[in-house]
Amino acid sequence: MDTSTTQILRYTAFTTDPSGGNPAGVVLDAAELDDDAMLTIAADLGYSETAFVTARDERRRRFTVRYFSPLAEVPFCGHATVAAAVALAEGLGAGPLVFDTPVGEVPVDTGAGADGAVVATLTSVPTSSRPAEAVELDTALAALGWRHEDLDPALPPRVAFGGVHHLVLAAATRGRLADLDYDFDALAEVMRRAGWTTVQLVWRESPDLFHARDPFPVGGVVEDPATGAAAAALGGYLRDLGLVSEPTVVAVRQGEDMGRPSALTVAVGPDDARVRVSGHAVPLPA
Repeated sequence: MDTSTTQILRYTAFTTDPSGGNPAGVVLDAAELDDDAMLTIAADLGYSETAFVTARDERRRRFTVRYFSPLAEVPFCGHATVAAAVALAEGLGAGPLVFDTPVGEVPVDTGAGADGAVVATLTSVPTSSRPAEAVELDTALAALGWRHEDLDPALPPRVAFGGVHHLVLAAATRGRLADLDYDFDALAEVMRRAGWTTVQLVWRESPDLFHARDPFPVGGVVEDPATGAAAAALGGYLRDLGLVSEPTVVAVRQGEDMGRPSALTVAVGPDDARVRVSGHAVPLPA
């Protein structure tokens, strides 16, 4: 299929600075594109994900959205959701949107932030988590080049879900998080077998501030500068561990070690399985 006339927008999410955040492609009219065409566009862009709006009801502000990495379709992507929501809000005006995604309905609120730039808040599908099994943990640590002693014992390894699955590993020190040099092919194989979209590596600076890095080799990308779906999963992880006793807002700083700083805001409550992830998105220069 000829995609030469397809309008492809480029945004970077979870930042107000085009030099930061996580770039995403956005195609607002993908109704005529087949799977191969969408994968070709995503691969040509080379961003970790591209969002494709395949059906739209502007009166109800409801849209069907699919996501592709350079290698395959992805069931859900947080940063591309934020990017697509901001792009739609810039055309339709701020307000609530609803995205019908492969993992279910995802409401997204859009409005002006304190600096005037559009901010989007997605509400995840219900989150969940479970303890990581010994074998999957050991193989993941081996591929990362980490040891069990590198982990924070107060934040146990778990597989968390916020639309897609992520292995959450908490580093004991900021230095351990900063020193990321992993076996790309080995970790990709571990993740494919386990069905994980990213491995979310975090370090807790304080109860309401986390630093994160997310290897994404199964998508053909070494590392994500900002991962909204993983941030939602992290919120559910904190709730399941009993670390959230009242409605709480947690800041996640990501991309700092890559030179693309990103800011994600995660709102989680003790009795609500859905997590709200907020951030800006701005167009990238042509």
